[in-house]
Amino acid sequence: MFLATAFVTGFATSFSPAFAADPTGDWRVQDGVADIRVAECNGSMWGVVVWEKTPGGHDKNNPDVSKQNRPTLGMPILLDMKKTSGVDQWEGEVYNAKDGQTYSSKIKPVGGDKLEIEGCVLGFLCGGETWTRVAGPIPSSPGNSMARGAAKAAGAPPKTGAATPKAGTAKTVGLNHAAAGPNHAPAGSTDTVGDICLIPDIARFAH
Repeated sequence: MFLATAFVTGFATSFSPAFAADPTGDWRVQDGVADIRVAECNGSMWGVVVWEKTPGGHDKNNPDVSKQNRPTLGMPILLDMKKTSGVDQWEGEVYNAKDGQTYSSKIKPVGGDKLEIEGCVLGFLCGGETWTRVAGPIPSSPGNSMARGAAKAAGAPPKTGAATPKAGTAKTVGLNHAAAGPNHAPAGSTDTVGDICLIPDIARFAH
């Protein structure tokens, strides 16, 4: 799915030091072909494709034939990553859409605008790469408390925006890519994925 094209330079805008250990937000992969939204869903970090340089991809290499026609937009990439005790690092799995396999992986924020990925990532050799922040950290999702209900909708298309939260809960806001910065999606492109915790493939695990 994701083939190396051109290297995208770092996002010029600096971020607050308070974001240094926060892996949530939207991140541009190293070769610039996709953005991954990372959010906390019931205590674990998950990452989903929210923008593609070449739209219309499908998960054609998935060994599960029933998933080979699912769109890569909205597809989980970082899976159920848990905080490592004592360090700003999360460990879990990464789904490699290029070969349809899942590998052990780690993510670690570096400063406020870089995310280091260790493991076999998106078709690269096992080792690592660095993603660049294109949209700021996001609050915990109201989907955490709604995951069980969302799981019943497995098979339905992903929701196009965050659900209305109950009073007193945080909201994961759908991001306008055109406003996220000069290194993000083309002008006029808007978020169609929204709250990733409500995607059925995540919701059925995040409860």
